[in-house]
Amino acid sequence: MDNYKVTFEPEGRRTLVKKGETILEATKRVGVGIRSECGGQGICGKCKVALTDKKSVSELTDTERKLLTSEEAASNFRLACQAKILDSLTVYVPLESRMRIRRIQIDGIEREVKLAPQIRKITVTVPAPSLSDIRSDSDRLLDSLKKPGLGNLSIEYDILRNLPEILRKAQWNIAVTVWNNQKVIAVEPADAANKLYGVAIDIGTSKIVGQLIDLTTGRTLAVESIENPQMIFGEDIITRINHAILHPKGLRDLQATVIEGLNKVTLGACKNAKIRPEHVYEMTVAGNTAMHHLFLGIQPKYMALAPFTPVTKRAINVSAKEINLRINPCANIYVLPIIAGFVGGDNVADVLSTRIHKTDEISLLLDIGTNTELTLGNKDGLISCSCASGPAFEGGHIKHGMKAVTGAIERVKINTDTLNIEYETIENTKPVGICGSGLVDIIAELLRYSLLSKTGRLNPEAAIDKFREKDGLMELTLVQKKDSGTGEDIVITQKDVRELQLAKAAIYTGCAILMKRKGIKIENIKKVYIAGAFGNYLNLENAKTIGLLPDVPSERVAFVGNAAISGARLTLISRKERIEAEQISKTVQYLELGTDLDFEKEFISSIKFP
Repeated sequence: MDNYKVTFEPEGRRTLVKKGETILEATKRVGVGIRSECGGQGICGKCKVALTDKKSVSELTDTERKLLTSEEAASNFRLACQAKILDSLTVYVPLESRMRIRRIQIDGIEREVKLAPQIRKITVTVPAPSLSDIRSDSDRLLDSLKKPGLGNLSIEYDILRNLPEILRKAQWNIAVTVWNNQKVIAVEPADAANKLYGVAIDIGTSKIVGQLIDLTTGRTLAVESIENPQMIFGEDIITRINHAILHPKGLRDLQATVIEGLNKVTLGACKNAKIRPEHVYEMTVAGNTAMHHLFLGIQPKYMALAPFTPVTKRAINVSAKEINLRINPCANIYVLPIIAGFVGGDNVADVLSTRIHKTDEISLLLDIGTNTELTLGNKDGLISCSCASGPAFEGGHIKHGMKAVTGAIERVKINTDTLNIEYETIENTKPVGICGSGLVDIIAELLRYSLLSKTGRLNPEAAIDKFREKDGLMELTLVQKKDSGTGEDIVITQKDVRELQLAKAAIYTGCAILMKRKGIKIENIKKVYIAGAFGNYLNLENAKTIGLLPDVPSERVAFVGNAAISGARLTLISRKERIEAEQISKTVQYLELGTDLDFEKEFISSIKFP
């Protein structure tokens, strides 16, 4: 009977299924939690999933026609208990259908700055017209606002359309919202004078995080996060870029999907803080270069082709109504500038929040993920690169790998006396797989106890009862099936070790080449900043043991969490920080690793464990 590969996002879990099995049956075997209150009887309608290809499953059933809306059916939504698998496909389990929620890093390094946003509200009383004063409504408004710095204001067209009614209903006592001392973007009754809010956004490849900020105080009122819904189009950046290139509506679909995600985050934050979305007047957005282009609907095609050029690297300002964001229609959306094709606005935000461009000491900044961005230097100059570290740190290409969700093994130790493997899972539930931090731990432990050679070969002679051979490859059993949440053994294979070696070698190679280009030795690095969710849960000593990070003293290493959202927040609350971000984009030197003459030699030498 035919077997087909099914990938479940956003967890990245993969399994082989037999033709004719339902998606729900496949989720149960692979350990993907999905709601099914009726036990798969087709009654509750809670097991909705989205498919990349509707031709890979059976036709819609009568039950689905009753429980799905026409819009859902047209968008390739199905009920997991009804859709039978006929070919390989990717299944996206939306938030509302999931039982396992992935851990998302929402906080980052905090730095206090003087509050000086681009948005300001001015309360003013406009003189009513009379036969002796027949100025237009817009002129009398602009004249009333005249003061130093506000002499040449324009008024948004949307405001002009409703200006007469607003002025008269407010009895000429109004609050005027001005952006960048250039244009009027809102006119409201004076009692809205203190309602001035903004949102800082980090668009990651796998998640979206938003912070709702009171721009009169700088205080964070609410934080929201979701998986990036673009994952339905592919787990990695290149797959999404290919979707934008190869499908006539691909770019439009990718943009609409991420905009929908931003709206969900923003409206959720507004609801939690009990404020109206129309009182959000600015949004700042940081993201890698691909997310930058896809969010703005800019064709990313040539980023994927040598010499990997972006369409633009400058900061962009666009109004909310132009891209269908559901905040104040005239709100300004500020998209942080980027550095190069694979070093984006998120890296600019990382630098801005850590201040490595302002210090005397040499610093190394790493944002570890499928693509890892590295920046090295100090106030005298920074050099940056991106390395394709691969999906291993998020469970990709690992036999039982998964993302940091409930049931993932995140901590591993080997008992000194018995050599038994001890582990911890997220939420302390039965293990269903292993995430990146757990993978680093087990490899480091295998090295310590000589169960793994420096070249990366598993060593069954050291503890024969822990190993077995399957399909010609050696593997180590982490969890026996009687103890796992999937009913299957959870193992680390020789291939998994090789995947990790390639990932860690890519990162270490990037570090080594940047140090060569700057003439810096490891002992010269006084601070290492590790950003991102993966870094925040990483065992530092184990990361150094496997050669993922340079061997600097541990006291010099700082985990800064989601530094990108911190940088986006800084550009929201401070005009000065926004100027700083644009200067970073212009001055950071970019190095294309693949063209460096030392790349191949450094990469090969970095594959071995130190």
